[in-house]
Parts: sequence; structure tokens; C-alpha cells
Amino acid sequence: MPKHILICTDLDRTLLPNGKQPESPKARSIFSRLVSRPEVTLAYVSGRHLELVKNAISEYDLPLPDWIIGDVGTTIYQLRNGKWLHWYEWEQDIATDWQGNIANDLRALFTDLPALRLQEEAKQNCYKLSYYVPLQTDIAALQKTMSQRLEAQHLAASLIYSVDEATSMGLLDVLPAHATKLHAIEFLMQHQSFDYVNTVFAGDSGNDLPVLASAIQSVLVANADGNVIEQAKTQTRKQKTMTAFYLAQGGFLGMNGNYSAGILEGIAHYHPETRLWMEENHEQ
Repeated sequence: MPKHILICTDLDRTLLPNGKQPESPKARSIFSRLVSRPEVTLAYVSGRHLELVKNAISEYDLPLPDWIIGDVGTTIYQLRNGKWLHWYEWEQDIATDWQGNIANDLRALFTDLPALRLQEEAKQNCYKLSYYVPLQTDIAALQKTMSQRLEAQHLAASLIYSVDEATSMGLLDVLPAHATKLHAIEFLMQHQSFDYVNTVFAGDSGNDLPVLASAIQSVLVANADGNVIEQAKTQTRKQKTMTAFYLAQGGFLGMNGNYSAGILEGIAHYHPETRLWMEENHEQ
């Protein structure tokens, strides 16, 4: 067991039990006690912006993380002396992909595409251009058109698609190519002296796929959509990262594998010694 472990987790429908499936009653409290250990550094990795992450922490009584990777990987904040400090070095790192442009400058490229509806201004930032997309949209064709327009302007970008189950709406984010959750986590690992052996990521949705299919030890919670499960399996086989991917099954400590129960199951899969911590906490 490494002396220290970095636990990175998505929020909505991963740590937060706000999906359709039931939550194991004691899972979140075990998770909270686990991440309170001095060996653990905790990062929330979310599509939410900072205020919405703070709202989730309050609403669900979540443990305060050491780091927040927000806005689908375009912002990073560190908790220091009770305050959230913006990590500007990260934004400087990703800014080069857009050659001095920001998200507002890119909107004009897509105004004629009827499938796209801009998300609220609070969900936009300098390096995140976000749209709502109807579920019946041909996403592959739309992404191809958008990618061609970005490439014509010599802009390196990622188009990240996911589905909001609560609203039955597609979400499409235009990000600098290096601003994915994956690159943000790797940036954090590099600057905080973590590696692939002592980092674990948990997710559930399409915008988690780049991390789930990477060399980072990852867990897909059991409540994930079937389509995401199949995509994750396909991508890990293609990238030969199957040993760094775990699909929660349920049954661990008598829990169902959904949400935080799945996170705990995945952590114990990669780091079996942590099970003792969980069982000790389970008995308290």
C-alpha cells in the first residue's frame, strides 16, 4: 500500500446519489471516514462550476476535498486555510490550445447549428463553451462538423458529450484539447507527486471516459448507464488499459456498488489494504 493515495471522484451520480438507482445507506459515511485519513488526498472532479460543487458539498454533507477540478476539467481550485484558491498555472497550461482565444470567441463558429442551445452563462467560462443538445441528435455528425470548423481555425479542442439523466438532455462541452478531466488529473498528479500506482479515479458518465480508459486506476460505479459501460470496455480494450479499469459489481461490504459504494469497492480492488480501514469504520 502506498504511503499516500490520491482519490479523484466525479460528483453527480458517482459520489452523489442523485440517479435512479438506490444508494447503500452507510456507504457515504464510510467514504467520508476513509478520506479523512491522513494518507488520503481527495479531489472532486466535476462538470459543475465551483459554486455548484460547494452547493453539493453542503446539500449532501460531503467531506471537504483538498482539490476541486471543476467545469469538466477547465478549472482547478485548492482548499487552503479555508479558502478556495484558483490554480492559474493550469489555465495558463491549457490556454495555448486556443491561441489567445477564449470561449466567447468560439461561439460564432457554431451559431448556425440548430441542434445547439447555449447553456446558462453561469455554466460557461473562459475555456469552456457549453451547449444543450437534444437526445435524438446525431452526435457523431455534429461533433464532426464542429471539429472541422475548429481545425480550420487552427484551434485544438475536445468535444465532450454526456447525458444529464435528470433532465433527459444531452450536454456538449467545447474545451481546449488539454482541458479534459484526464489531463487535469494528470497535471495534479504531476505537481503533487502522485503516480498511476497511488491514484484512483471514479466516474459514471460519458465525460469520464477519457479517464476511465486511461492508465489511471479507475472504477466505473455500478449505476452507470449501460452505454457508458460498453464504451468504457471497448476503449480500455483498444488502449490496452484493462488492468487499470474496474466495473463495480456490488456485494462489497454488503453494499450494492452504486455511487459511493462503487467508489469504495474500486479503491479496495486496487488497494486491498484499505479494506481494513473501511471495515474498522464500518463497525463504528
